[in-house]
Amino acid sequence: MFQYEKKLQFPVKIKNPNPKYAQIIISQYGGPDGELGASLRYLSQRFSMPFAELKGLLTDIGTERP
Repeated sequence: MFQYEKKLQFPVKIKNPNPKYAQIIISQYGGPDGELGASLRYLSQRFSMPFAELKGLLTDIGTERP
């Protein structure tokens, strides 16, 4: 179902690193309001969902975010 390839879609060359900007980007992924937190909330809510169709929807949303 999932295939992992450790390869970037486009080559990245960083000329001037900016730690403050990097901190903002990382917080968007792993912070309390980030993508990872939202994905885990969708996946955990699927276990209390009484309807199979909506359970599948929450699973699809939770696995497609990160």
